Amino acid sequence: CYILQALFEAGALREKACGLGFGCGEEPLPSLFASLGIAVTATDAPAEAAGVWTTSGQYAQSQEALFKPYLCERSAFDRLVSFTPVDMRNIPADLTGRFDFTWSSCALEHLGSIAEGLRFIEESTRCLRAGGVAVHTTEWNFTSDDETLEDVATVLFLRKHFEEVAQRLTDKGYTVAP
Repeated sequence: CYILQALFEAGALREKACGLGFGCGEEPLPSLFASLGIAVTATDAPAEAAGVWTTSGQYAQSQEALFKPYLCERSAFDRLVSFTPVDMRNIPADLTGRFDFTWSSCALEHLGSIAEGLRFIEESTRCLRAGGVAVHTTEWNFTSDDETLEDVATVLFLRKHFEEVAQRLTDKGYTVAP
């Protein structure tokens, strides 16, 4: 819901827009975006790097895993949604500058460390066209300013981590929501 609201408020949910989702798994957003006439490239980890996710019921290995018939007609889905495996730690150059918006939903905390998750946020901005919008949700430890889980399968970011990446993005000329 947060991703949809943020994209709506930014004016990104418009017909003929183009979106890129990272670590989509089997989430319904690609089908929902297609129902709005938005072209979507959805990604998930390459099979050889997916590890436990392949047995979790949350992993997408193909475009078919993203189809939600209760949200989108099949013809629109087939026309507007594509799937490609992408390692979020190594975003392919052919995705650069192509999208009106990007998103990830609780994926960047699984990249192995806080540093990798923050690097992903910065690197993913390369995929945006001028004026594009990125929305990423993740796990956040709001009970501490100093102690958290780091360098494990699922990391918990602290407020200071988001402040640091926001400053780096602002320094590069991006506008970051408070």
